[in-house]
Amino acid sequence: MSKANTKRTVDMQILADWVEPKSRVLDLGCGRGVLLEFLAQSKQAEVVGVDLDVDKITGCIRRGVTAYQGDMMAFMQAFPEGHFDRVICSRTLEELSAPAEVIAQALRVGRALTVGFVNHGYWKNRWDMAWGGKKPRNAVYTTPWFESRPANPATIADFEEFCASKKIRITRRVYLRGDWHRRCSYGPNLFAGYALYDLAR
Repeated sequence: MSKANTKRTVDMQILADWVEPKSRVLDLGCGRGVLLEFLAQSKQAEVVGVDLDVDKITGCIRRGVTAYQGDMMAFMQAFPEGHFDRVICSRTLEELSAPAEVIAQALRVGRALTVGFVNHGYWKNRWDMAWGGKKPRNAVYTTPWFESRPANPATIADFEEFCASKKIRITRRVYLRGDWHRRCSYGPNLFAGYALYDLAR
């Protein structure tokens, strides 16, 4: 199994553990629907995704996953408060132009919000910048600068400060090391490569 697939497998299993059976799930930035397909099969969840990329939506349709091509904010505004049991924003938050607005809207339409993101404060990222003077490139950030994402890199400390300032409750959290496979139990802002949070109002 490739490193990318291993990352996706660990990520999906944690997310699935947090999803109640037969719940209503919305995935923001759903990509090709891999996660939604997994949740539909493993949890019998009623799933729907939204993404801007037409090719990715086509991938969802091929998987038999309901998905809509368009702006996620406009999509969420069409639903009443608490319509979804869970909203998921996995590996998407860093690329949003207005992440605070998306989180607020997701917490309105969802009873819970799961957020997953790469930790920019991971020690290898700091090392690459401090000693190499270059954009980090390692197991966490695998692409060169000219192909890279995200637009809004955040650290675990950044995110938890944001939640505190907006009075958003963190009900669960999991930190993964730089290999995205083993759990990180100490110093997550320095030693975790990836973070997953379960949020609520």
